[in-house]
Amino acid sequence: MKKKHSVCLLISGIIGLAYFVYLICYFSSAIGGSETALEAAGASLATALVTPHMIFVALAVIFNALAFFMNKSWAAITCGILYCVAGVMFILYIYFVVPSIVLSFVGVARLKKINAENAANNTTGA
Repeated sequence: MKKKHSVCLLISGIIGLAYFVYLICYFSSAIGGSETALEAAGASLATALVTPHMIFVALAVIFNALAFFMNKSWAAITCGILYCVAGVMFILYIYFVVPSIVLSFVGVARLKKINAENAANNTTGA
């Protein structure tokens, strides 16, 4: 029987990955598209301020993928916490990680039921 996975964790991971790709594209084009030295300095400063946020979002996406593919609740809790920390690290961008935070913690709650169903299917289907 096919193993079930949490849809909430999948959606959270997709949103988190899309947001991370957006961050990388936006800040790399801001630095590369600067015409003057002053614009480049400002873009570099902005990127330096947002870098901790980017790192925590990247870590959260990695743990989100682990939680989805391995059905591990500890990884889902970790990714939810990392999304929260990313939001606190750069509070202006917290609105972009709130959906991932909510979906990650909802995924934790549903993962217990999914793991129980998968265990029941493995014992009866084997």
